[in-house]
Amino acid sequence: MTEPATTTQNGGTIPARPGPRDVADALPGRPGGTVEPGSTVVTATSVVPGAGPSASRPGDGATVRLREGDDGEPARYAPEWLQLREPADAAARSCDLLDPLRVRLANLPGRADGLVIHDIGCGTGSMGRWLAPHLDGAQHWVLHDRDPYLLHFAAVASPRSAADGSHVTVETRRGDVARLTPDALSGASLVTASALLDVLTREEIGALAAACAGAGCPALLTLSVAGRVELTAPHPMDREITEAFNAHQRRDALLGPDAVTVAAEVFAEHGATVKLTPSPWRLGPEQAQLTEQWLRGWVGAAVEERPELASRAGTYLAERLEACAAGELRVVVQHTDLLALCRPVGGAG
Repeated sequence: MTEPATTTQNGGTIPARPGPRDVADALPGRPGGTVEPGSTVVTATSVVPGAGPSASRPGDGATVRLREGDDGEPARYAPEWLQLREPADAAARSCDLLDPLRVRLANLPGRADGLVIHDIGCGTGSMGRWLAPHLDGAQHWVLHDRDPYLLHFAAVASPRSAADGSHVTVETRRGDVARLTPDALSGASLVTASALLDVLTREEIGALAAACAGAGCPALLTLSVAGRVELTAPHPMDREITEAFNAHQRRDALLGPDAVTVAAEVFAEHGATVKLTPSPWRLGPEQAQLTEQWLRGWVGAAVEERPELASRAGTYLAERLEACAAGELRVVVQHTDLLALCRPVGGAG
């Protein structure tokens, strides 16, 4: 199920949308909970949607998912969260994968006509803004997401030109990654996604890999959560929160921190050459606002998974937020980037 595609260049305005519904009441203060002196409560106003536990129905995966009759549902991700994390994402993505990607793209059939790039679960379009200026030649980006507001935002803020000054155009589509087929990717030069794999199931990753392999196009899938976090200075609860958060990420058959390993295996089974590189967020005093939102969401998800942590987690969060506000906290959130070089259709490249 898709809406008619629209071609949009930079310019225009973003329509108003209703505010998101409550995202997290996972810490002390929830019904039946207790609040220790000095503890911190995560509320709907303190966590931007996307940073904390999802308000979506059980079974909803990535933002790209589209269900019949879901137009009235709140979005899984707020543009405020996606904008807040965009600089950290851009700094984290691995440039080591760009050279092998450029080589493959240069050898694709029809390369002289320009690149056609499908960005799956595009959100506000940050992947295109990062990647388009790293690639030469004319580019046409096809942006996929379930949220029409985010799609409009992505189109309005799309990149203007490629690395060599060539023109970049954009169209938007709504769709479901689980229904992605080689036919949908016909003529594609590249498939991209950012922060997507860890909110997919094994079946959805299988569908994505099969579609890319069937279309003979490479896939650059960045910023998959690796399940490892380092905070300074270490705290006795770090491990408990990390383990509970990782368990939360695996809810409803989602792969969470296992996703990139599964994706590498599945793409390899389809004959692709797979390359993996680390892409960690490195957050310090300059990223205090992002760190605060990430902390609230990270702890909130952990407590949603393990409510018995609530009392101690509130105190833990308060201490971490105090260190963040004082410019003393540094965080490394590990991610992994994946490049799958699928065999081109017809054996070229």
